Amino acid sequence: MHSPNSTLRAWRIGGGIAGVLILLAMLVAANLIFGVFRLRADLTQERLYTLSPGTRAVLADLRHPVTLQFFFNGSEPSLPGPLKNFAAQVRDLLGEYEKAGAGKIVMEPYDPAPDSDAADLAESQGVAGQPINAEGAMLYLGIAAVCGDQHAAIPVVDPRAEAMLEYNITRLIQNVAQPEKPVVGVLSTLPVLGAPSGLPPMMGGPPKGQEKTWAAFGDLRELYNLRQVPVSAETIAPEIKTLIVVHPKELSERTLYAIDQFVLRGGRLIACLDPFCTVDPGAGDQMAMMGGGGGRSSTLGKLLPAWGVHFDTDKIVADIEAATPVRGRDQQVVESPLYLSLRADNLNPKEIATASLESMMMVYAGSFTVDEKKGLTATPLIHSSARSSLTDTMAAQFDPKAGLRDYKRTDKQQWLAVRIEGHFTTAFPDGQPAARNADGSAQTNAAATVKGLAESVTNGTVVLVGDVDCLANPYTVQEMDFMGISQPVNNNIAFFGNLVDQLNGGPALIAIRSRGRTQRPFSRVLAMQNTATERWIEQEKALEEKLQATQQHIKELQTRKDDKQRLTLNPRQQQAIEGFRQEVVNTRKQLKDVRRNLREDIEALGMRIKLINILAIPLLIAGFGIAGLLLRRNRAKG
Repeated sequence: MHSPNSTLRAWRIGGGIAGVLILLAMLVAANLIFGVFRLRADLTQERLYTLSPGTRAVLADLRHPVTLQFFFNGSEPSLPGPLKNFAAQVRDLLGEYEKAGAGKIVMEPYDPAPDSDAADLAESQGVAGQPINAEGAMLYLGIAAVCGDQHAAIPVVDPRAEAMLEYNITRLIQNVAQPEKPVVGVLSTLPVLGAPSGLPPMMGGPPKGQEKTWAAFGDLRELYNLRQVPVSAETIAPEIKTLIVVHPKELSERTLYAIDQFVLRGGRLIACLDPFCTVDPGAGDQMAMMGGGGGRSSTLGKLLPAWGVHFDTDKIVADIEAATPVRGRDQQVVESPLYLSLRADNLNPKEIATASLESMMMVYAGSFTVDEKKGLTATPLIHSSARSSLTDTMAAQFDPKAGLRDYKRTDKQQWLAVRIEGHFTTAFPDGQPAARNADGSAQTNAAATVKGLAESVTNGTVVLVGDVDCLANPYTVQEMDFMGISQPVNNNIAFFGNLVDQLNGGPALIAIRSRGRTQRPFSRVLAMQNTATERWIEQEKALEEKLQATQQHIKELQTRKDDKQRLTLNPRQQQAIEGFRQEVVNTRKQLKDVRRNLREDIEALGMRIKLINILAIPLLIAGFGIAGLLLRRNRAKG
């Protein structure tokens, strides 16, 4: 006969087992039920894994269905696991496109195994296999889009460019869905669109002597019909609605007049100017020594004053908060304030072209000041910090440390890029300038002066950027051996593309392009470093002043001696030199103290962050556990 206690114990054990079995059954049932649905929760701050409103707007405007063909040879056994995981993420994202497309997007996955029909299809659609090992194994990881008889492809989906994945896919869809590309004019004294030559190619590369198209413009070619405008153009074709002017160096008055009339008729203008363009071969050292940027500066002549804009090619912006480590002529690495590593704080958060960008690079950039004229409004897009100063252009090109030596804090933000819009008036009230002979004299047989527009037909838009180098490959992309692609190193190309998209009426892509995630700077560490840098500059300047004063004092003492004493030092000179040497030792010791304290502060901050990361969550869980235990005890006592 069983006792009541043993029966109760058996019921408890049986009830526990039954509860566990019921829980398992519920979990299995829930997994089967919810496995049918695509449920995702994006908890990232930037909403990185949710289709942006820009993508949804593009999909909503589709008139014809688009098929997205995803090629990945996941059956290849030699592929690494992380690559397979990334491919699964890409396929999942394409599934989101299919779901959001509401029948207008169809996703078709293919496994291009060797000698398969899928491999032939991939090759025909522009997705080529890439060798991954010595045994001849190939990798297929690309996307093709098909809409009617239009097709385009992303030949290689690079895991390192994951931040641009949604933008690239949406742009791919738009390319095949809207085959008619807007015409964008490009006027430049640099070979931004490439410079073909008739020389034979070498080793399978481009023709000898050929300049590669700048990546910023190669990216635009997929969306726009880029048309080269001669630097001597006297008219801008009417089908060009947006004109990009890069490094307008020594443009003629008649070409400036053509740009003036283009803006007045409602054309949108993007102009990149520069006080000293490092990627311009220039006119030689002798020309550069004549002052300013020599043959490497560019501006828009009388157009800028007509718009109320001042751009000084004799001054370069130096900003300690945006200083970048560069290697000088002595191979020493210095923090150069002339190489501006700009962050989100330097970009206008209210402007769609800059709102979500995180980092940009500008080199030897100039600044704009605007006296808003009647009917015009100016909006800064990019600016320096308040710790910036202006450095002489000629001094900067010969001395990499000029930005530090000449540093004088202005407590004023310098405008590095600005948009001007509204009702423009002409810079040529007398009409088109007369044609000129080679010697600069006016042609006597020129036709009568052409009277053009005196003011805007409709509101116009002009965007001015104070740097040309920010579009050049050395400062925008990193050339990679892997699959022959270029990886953006900052948001320079994104900013440029955003401007063109915005002026061409395509805000949808802007909202997508700006979603790229970049490394977040440690703001406290940067602030500490900037403070120490300012102290270092002040002490270095004081040291140089003492050096010059001592040398001058020695020189004065030397002139008072007769010819027989020229090569010897008197006690006063020796005392001055010894005093200076001691001052050098003391100052260097102070500099070391500043740098050591900076390192100690940074290390202490890093240690606190590590402790928080390591201990915070365990302590939080332990705290919840202890609180729960105390709560249960209180309830039991009650």
